[in-house]
Amino acid sequence: MAKEYDISKISFLIIDDNRYMRRIVNSALKGFGVSKLFEASDAAEGFELFRTQMIDIIIVDYKMPTLDGVEFVQLVRTARDSPNPYVPIIMLSAYTNRATVEHARDAGITEFLSKPISAKSLFLYIVATLEHPRNFIRSPGYFGPDRRRKDDTAYKGPERRKSAPSL
Repeated sequence: MAKEYDISKISFLIIDDNRYMRRIVNSALKGFGVSKLFEASDAAEGFELFRTQMIDIIIVDYKMPTLDGVEFVQLVRTARDSPNPYVPIIMLSAYTNRATVEHARDAGITEFLSKPISAKSLFLYIVATLEHPRNFIRSPGYFGPDRRRKDDTAYKGPERRKSAPSL
């Protein structure tokens, strides 16, 4: 039996330079009962909203002018004035090649959702973010959700982690 989720009390920040995409995401979230929605047309405006509002989940576009989604994620995760470097971040992108996904993952996103999106896929990614919170890792050059999706016990190489430190 599928669980029921009420995400109406969660606050969202949508950052996308395309107003139509912001409208699509906004409409989907409102359809799920969400009322605390903030929108920004660029990453700088989005970071300012993030600093001044209580945001539970960020949905950000990958490719934007001036400051792109990856740079925004790095600000959220590492800037001294970031109010919550642990906030879940769902990145949206039409660029879905492996290098793009890995670039976003290595910046510290929580989930990556490819465009075009549907309300159902957005909801499933939100639920996955809530249902399976990821441990955060701090290492030289990286701070963010654990990038490993599974514990590969078969791997015995020299870079195998003995244990994953949680923050």
